[in-house]
Amino acid sequence: MFIYAFMKPYFPKIEDIRKAAETIRQVADITPLTQSIRYSKAYDANILLKREDLHRVRSYKIRGAFNKISSLTKEETVNGVVCASAGNHAQGVAFACNHLGIKGTIYMPSVTPKQKVEQTKLFGGDWVTVVLEGDTFDDSSNAAKKFCSAEKKTYIHPFDDPKIIEGQATVGLEILEQTKKPIDYVFVAVGGGGLASGLCAVFKTLSPQTKIIGVEPEGAPSMKTSIEKGVNTELEHIDKFIDGAAVKRVGNLTFNICKEYLHDMVTVPEGKVCQTILDLYNRDAIVVEPAGALTITVLDDFKEEIKGKNVICIVSGSNNDITRTAEIKERALLYGKLKHYFIIRFPQRPGALKEFVVDILGPTDDITHFEYSKKSSRENAPAVVGIELKSPEDLAPLIKRMKDNNFFGDYINDKPDLFQYLI
Repeated sequence: MFIYAFMKPYFPKIEDIRKAAETIRQVADITPLTQSIRYSKAYDANILLKREDLHRVRSYKIRGAFNKISSLTKEETVNGVVCASAGNHAQGVAFACNHLGIKGTIYMPSVTPKQKVEQTKLFGGDWVTVVLEGDTFDDSSNAAKKFCSAEKKTYIHPFDDPKIIEGQATVGLEILEQTKKPIDYVFVAVGGGGLASGLCAVFKTLSPQTKIIGVEPEGAPSMKTSIEKGVNTELEHIDKFIDGAAVKRVGNLTFNICKEYLHDMVTVPEGKVCQTILDLYNRDAIVVEPAGALTITVLDDFKEEIKGKNVICIVSGSNNDITRTAEIKERALLYGKLKHYFIIRFPQRPGALKEFVVDILGPTDDITHFEYSKKSSRENAPAVVGIELKSPEDLAPLIKRMKDNNFFGDYINDKPDLFQYLI
């Protein structure tokens, strides 16, 4: 006779999450839960921001990393640890290694913003070695796992580990302790799903009426795709711009939790996220990284549902690199239909450029990009021209004036392959 034992799927226990909260209290302060007057007014709701960007490593990732590394055996601590990260998990692991005196090797994608790399080295000090390898998190993760196996070290997964999930779940405990009002919605950014899984566990147990909404970048919808297909699915291609939430495949543990307990799983365009980043900086003096702005960006899509409700947006991190500001602005303008690129055919005669500026451009149109190539054998010489508008409605009249005066060559915003090649 055979006896089959079926294990229940992993689901975090409140007692383990409370234990994690005690552990991380050594290094992580309780982050503020503050009302956003501007967003509350805009959406006719009580919008509260959980400021996880205010940790000393500037993201919630210190919670899970420290909880996991603190749980290692003596043998494991002696052998050292390895992790892979696009930046925030790396900083959490680095800080934990330095604090606990454990050697760590941290793999990061080669495209990781320099600011995140330098911060990781700063937090880790002499206890941490940073290795830049691969173009995506998944590339770095594969390299880290090979090294880990060869050197017999402990791999600190960024999201698919019970101790990581339980550490991230402490965000939910804090929220419930910080407000006496019933919470209607919690919006959480989803990369690998560690934070979302932890929040699902806390609110399912302690506040089951609360709806947990997961938010991913439009260009990396790994959790949304997996939930829709009913199986954890690896994406072939992703947009790596929102690096803190761009993974090809979510965790198995996190997928099983999120598919059952998330109220909804949605995506938002990268360009719209960029506009939120600029708004938060210019109007609220809040600096966030792209992943940190996901939860606020998505509020537009829920404006009718959240009216009169108590809403929590997790601001997950602020590790932004100032060198990315130009790209953030560019993406925001393109999304808002305020930045347009053309191939302009200039007649090869004196005064053609002056005519274009005076007669073709509108009074508020501004040239922000210009690449000209003169061909003596042609009547018209092409130029790639970027024009910033004050209003999306200015585009159609601009194109008409170009065509009426034989300047128009092509509009390249809607030609992705050509756009990437030329700009």
